[in-house]
Amino acid sequence: MIKYSYILLCLVSFVAFSQKEVPLNYRKFDKKVLNFGFMLGFNSSNFNTYQKLTAYQDYQLLSVIPSATIGGQLGIVSTLKIGTPVVRLRFLPTLSFQERVLDYTFLVDNGSGPEKELSQERVNSTNLDFPLMFQFRTLRINNFAAYCLFGGQYSYDLQSQEDASQSLTDPFIKIKRNDFSGQVGGGLEFFAPYFKFGIELKYSHSFYNSLIQDNSPISKPIQSLYNRGWWVSFIFEG
Repeated sequence: MIKYSYILLCLVSFVAFSQKEVPLNYRKFDKKVLNFGFMLGFNSSNFNTYQKLTAYQDYQLLSVIPSATIGGQLGIVSTLKIGTPVVRLRFLPTLSFQERVLDYTFLVDNGSGPEKELSQERVNSTNLDFPLMFQFRTLRINNFAAYCLFGGQYSYDLQSQEDASQSLTDPFIKIKRNDFSGQVGGGLEFFAPYFKFGIELKYSHSFYNSLIQDNSPISKPIQSLYNRGWWVSFIFEG
């Protein structure tokens, strides 16, 4: 998915830069100090997973492999111009829905010799995300512009089971309710007569270990879990 997104961005950039001069749409956009809008998009969420060095010796764990899944997000955009039209500060409170999957492979002996035993754990999150990003944009080329951005994000997981009692019969992975992450990305902007439409690709990675080690059978072999993901957003600003 990410490979095709980059190809799409490159193709659109080539077309935009090669276009002939045309009348400018929405000329007053860059004159405004503060702009508002909304965002819709989807994400591919995952974990960076580190198992303990003694995971096999102590827990017979051969591997724990994270798998990415698709989620969605929606948010409110506010962009503040800092001095010039090419430097802006963006605040984008977002409600996001994420799911991450962990595939376990254990080596167990059922009496007839060692056999691989597979299991899967799903970790769902409904987050309130508060990213604050610096945006560096090119000057407009006709009705097109490109930009890069970087910043940080605080996330609060409304679905976290941080304080829930662990189940002895069906254990689950506990992750922390609060998380801080860094973000980098870029995007393309297209100016229509009365609004600006943007396509944005962004990568996010947590600064801290999100795993709550409660010594359950599925958390014991894991040293740490770091949230990470790709975000594709469609942004409308007026």
